[in-house]
Amino acid sequence: MTLDQYRSHAKVYIDPLVTIAIRCRLTPNFFTLAALAASAVAGILFYLRLELWGVLAVAVNAFCDAMDGAVAREMKCQSKRGDFLDHAVDRYADIFIITGIFAGGLVPWQIGVFALTGVLMASYLGTQAQAVGVGRYYGGLLGRADRLVMIMVVGIIDMLVPLSFYGLSLLGWMLVLFGVFGYITSFQRFAYVWRTVE
Repeated sequence: MTLDQYRSHAKVYIDPLVTIAIRCRLTPNFFTLAALAASAVAGILFYLRLELWGVLAVAVNAFCDAMDGAVAREMKCQSKRGDFLDHAVDRYADIFIITGIFAGGLVPWQIGVFALTGVLMASYLGTQAQAVGVGRYYGGLLGRADRLVMIMVVGIIDMLVPLSFYGLSLLGWMLVLFGVFGYITSFQRFAYVWRTVE
C-alpha cells in the first residue's frame, strides 16, 4: 500500500481541522459514524448512477475516516472500543460503496463480487494478525486510503471521459484491480503472519 505511509505528512493539514473539531466538541465517534453515513449515501448514489454525488460522498467518508483517529489522538481518548467501532465501520463502508457501484449496473456484478471479496479478505487478514499476537499489519499493495482515492479519481475521469476497454468501463477495470490487488495483499499479509507466528 502507498498512501497510508504518508499519513504523517498530512498531519500539517489535518491538525487545524482537528483543533476546530475539538472546539466544536465533536468526538471521534461522531466522525466514525459520519463516515458510515457518508459511505451508505455513496452506495445509494452509485446505485442510482449519480456518480458525481457518489464521488463527493466518498470524499466525505475519506475525510471523516481521517478525522476520527486524529481527533482521538489529540484528545488522548483512544480506546479499544473506538478502534473496534472504526474497523467495523470501515468494513461496512467498503461493502456499501463497492456494492453500490455494481448493484446499480455500473459494473458487472461478478466483477463487483470479486473486488469486494478481495478487499474484505485483505482487511480481515490485516486485523487477524493482531488477533494472533503479531500486531495489526497494514503491509501489501493496496490499502483503504488507496482505494478511496482511486474511487474518487477514476469516478471523475469515468464521468468526463467515458471510455470502455474490452466491454468494461474505467470503474469496471478499477474494481478488477481492487480484486486482484486485494487477493495479492491478502497473500502478502498471510505470508507475513505465517512467518512471524510460531
